[in-house]
Amino acid sequence: MDMKKYYELAEKTLSERRFIHSRNVACAAVKLAEKHGCSPEKAELAGILHDITKEVSAENQLQIIESGGIILDDVYKNSPQLLHAVSGMVYCRDSLGITDEEVLSAIRYHTTAKGNMTLLEKIIFIADFISDERDYDDVDIMRAECEKSLEAGMLYGLSFVIPDIVRKQRAVHPDALAAYNELVLNIKIERK
Repeated sequence: MDMKKYYELAEKTLSERRFIHSRNVACAAVKLAEKHGCSPEKAELAGILHDITKEVSAENQLQIIESGGIILDDVYKNSPQLLHAVSGMVYCRDSLGITDEEVLSAIRYHTTAKGNMTLLEKIIFIADFISDERDYDDVDIMRAECEKSLEAGMLYGLSFVIPDIVRKQRAVHPDALAAYNELVLNIKIERK
C-alpha cells in the first residue's frame, strides 16, 4: 500500500483546510488503532481518504454513487451532507481500486455510524470527531470520553449530533439511530 500516493491525491484533490483535517483524522485513527489493536495501516488509509469526495458537487457525487450501483434511501437523497461518505467509498473502490471491504465500510459509515460496527469503523467515526483541528463546543469532553472507550466516545458523539440534526429539522439516518440504540442498550447491560 503506497500511502504517499494517497496523501498526494488528498492534497491535490481537497482544499487546504480539508486536507489538513483528513491528515489529522489519519493521525488520530492510527493512534486509536494502535491503542485498540486494529491495523494502523487500514486506519491511516481510511482516515486520509474518508472525505476524498467531500468537496465534489452533490450532482457529481450522485453520479458517482449511481455508477457504483448504490441505491440511496430517502434520508440520503435528502441529506447532501451525508453523500460524501457513500460517494467516497464508491470512488475509493471503483477509481482507486481499493478492495479492502473493512476500509471501504469505514469510509462509508464515518458520518452516520451504524449498528454492529467493526473496530475500524468505530475508529474512523471517532477520529473524525476528535482530530487535532476540531474546536467545537465539548470537543475536550468528547476526547475524554474516547479515552474511556470507543463506545463511550461514540455514544457521546451521537448524543451530540442527533439532537443537532433534530433541532435543524433534518432527517436522522436510521443507521445513526441503530448505532445509538445499540450503544445505549449495551451500556445499560454492562452497568447491571
